[in-house]
Amino acid sequence: MEKIEQHDIETGQYILSVLSSQMNVVASWGFDPKTLRPIKAGIQFHVQGFKHTGNVQVKLNEGADLFEVSLISESGETVDTHESIYLDELISTIDDAVENVDGYEKRVCEEYPNLVDPNNPDKIRPVEIVIL
Repeated sequence: MEKIEQHDIETGQYILSVLSSQMNVVASWGFDPKTLRPIKAGIQFHVQGFKHTGNVQVKLNEGADLFEVSLISESGETVDTHESIYLDELISTIDDAVENVDGYEKRVCEEYPNLVDPNNPDKIRPVEIVIL
């Protein structure tokens, strides 16, 4: 196992700050903050999405200023890797790999009936997130 340096921790904090800019999307992945940990040049965390349940590794290639996202199965096998991801594509790339399915709103309504808009049963009701 590679030794984690202070720079790796700082890189992980930077990646987390990018993900935190759209916490509602990150939360939809079933992101488990207790599993968040630094890795060489990035972070790893567990998700439980519609398309992927397991770990996600996000690494920053500082020389190219691009990200790499790897999906790791529950058994530890790398099942998919996305390379050369620009900053403004990072969250949507992870979302597409982990959570976003055809008919997403319908699937959410089926899976989580308490989120259904009573005025429109095929839509998710607006949810207000309060951060204390």
